[in-house]
Amino acid sequence: MLSRESKLLITKIFSFFSVIRGYNVLVIAVAQYLAAIFILSPEIRALDVILDYQLFILVIASSLTIASGYIINNFYDAKKDLINRPRKVMIDRLVSQQTKLKVYFTINFIVALIASFVSWRATVFFSVYIFFIWFYSHKLKKYPIIGNITASILAVLPFFAILLYYKNFYHVIFVHAIFLFLLILIRELIKDLENIEGDLVANYRTIPVLFGEKTAKIIITILTIATIIPVYFLVDVFDVGYMDLYFYVSLISLIFFIIKLWESHSKPAYLKLHFLLKFIILAGVFSIVLIEPTVLLHGKKLISTY
Repeated sequence: MLSRESKLLITKIFSFFSVIRGYNVLVIAVAQYLAAIFILSPEIRALDVILDYQLFILVIASSLTIASGYIINNFYDAKKDLINRPRKVMIDRLVSQQTKLKVYFTINFIVALIASFVSWRATVFFSVYIFFIWFYSHKLKKYPIIGNITASILAVLPFFAILLYYKNFYHVIFVHAIFLFLLILIRELIKDLENIEGDLVANYRTIPVLFGEKTAKIIITILTIATIIPVYFLVDVFDVGYMDLYFYVSLISLIFFIIKLWESHSKPAYLKLHFLLKFIILAGVFSIVLIEPTVLLHGKKLISTY
């Protein structure tokens, strides 16, 4: 049997995992590696990419930066989360605000330190990234449009760290980034609809708060339709292998999303739409392997004979 102290420690660890959203951080780390292998450095052998210690440092630095971003975001959102996510707040509060800040500054110091092992440019990149995450959490997220756009850019930036490392500025990479940016921007607007009650209390000037749910839905619909543009280029202009199957399914899912959007008028309904978008993004992460699925087969042979 575990002692009371051990149970409390395990509960606090779980609470902190909830604060940093460990699942999301892990998915982004996997996405960075898949993007590096299949999109950003297609001419380099997969095993060499996996064993690249500098890439490993960049992925760890990105993961830690995102984790610290969730911490500071949780710190500033404490008031509105009492309304929007009361159950999550009960778990998160097992870790004090003071402890969160101490861990936040410690993580940021570690990020700057390990990034310096790659280059001074990496240190500057992550220092600027950390600053803008803080600035977004403290100020920008309270304002319409600019807050949503900033959040979406910050979500895509970890992939640009890998892009700058490999210095492969192919057009297809930016089209992938535009598609991901649009999906994340749509998700941010759905979150605004989902969290409208807490945003009103915390004086967050989001689009639904200022202009109403109908206006927010119109903007979301336009952005969703706009995803057709990058999908067209990825499927018809560039070679994305079998990943074109993912894009076709995504478009069908997004049509369903628009229909359900206009039928939704409650927080549970918006939450379902939020999960649908998360699923589309998550499916996109693992569908990257469809660009060149033979890499997986060859990789198995390489690892077994290495």
